[in-house]
Amino acid sequence: MSEFLAAVGQYGFLQQALVAGALASLACGVVGAYVVVKRISYIAGAIAHSVLGGMGAARYLAVVHGWSWLHPLMGAVVAALAAAMVIGLVSLKARQREDTIIGAVWAVGMALGVVCIALTPGYDVQLMSYLFGNILLVTPQDLWLMGGLDLVVVAVAVLLNRQLLAVCFDQEFARLRGLSADMYYLLLLGLTALTVVLLSTVVGIILVIALLTLPAATASNFARRLGPIMVLAGLISLGLTWGGLALSYGPDLPAGAVIILLAGAVYLLVTGGSWLKKRL
Repeated sequence: MSEFLAAVGQYGFLQQALVAGALASLACGVVGAYVVVKRISYIAGAIAHSVLGGMGAARYLAVVHGWSWLHPLMGAVVAALAAAMVIGLVSLKARQREDTIIGAVWAVGMALGVVCIALTPGYDVQLMSYLFGNILLVTPQDLWLMGGLDLVVVAVAVLLNRQLLAVCFDQEFARLRGLSADMYYLLLLGLTALTVVLLSTVVGIILVIALLTLPAATASNFARRLGPIMVLAGLISLGLTWGGLALSYGPDLPAGAVIILLAGAVYLLVTGGSWLKKRL
């Protein structure tokens, strides 16, 4: 730990990694609580894996067609929002089996990303870091994009908290009360999509669902109201992110994987302790 703390003061990439963890934790706490309450982690999984398609397409256009201004995270945002809207609209309007739609978006998004990466000359370390997670490769441009996404997520959640809360707990009742439940459900999926993009920068696309759900699930053991759960989930996510960075630095382990292992351990300990407390 002392080695990590000393390195933080010396290396800019570690400082940027800590900032990225803090930015991701903010959205993680807010949206993760909605995802856990609404039980849509499977939808978030499909959105997360479709992100690779957007990143791959953005990289392909930047390298092959000269769109140098196009950042992979921009492609990720477009792909995530498109996947969220497709899943939401088809399940709401076309009345198709939701699990089939989710599986299709999941597979097609990943396949598009693989094809685009294969068509792009050279080997892109940055894209692979988004897939498996490498918070140490975060750039200042990434941080600005993450900050912008954070502002959007938090602003929408604060302004429309009551409507989103109603949709999370009882969408049919909200519809009967005259609320545009379908619209707010799609908005919730959009917020989830933006948060998935933020977290994929920290732990990678494959592990993003764990960081989106485990802190909120852990926080729900200590609070029952959504507001306190959001605050606790954000703080837990921040502690897990920074703690995972510190633990992985010395042995030179993948930071994203260590963060998720830490999150899983904390969740199991808290949940197990809560269960034992009720039994005693």
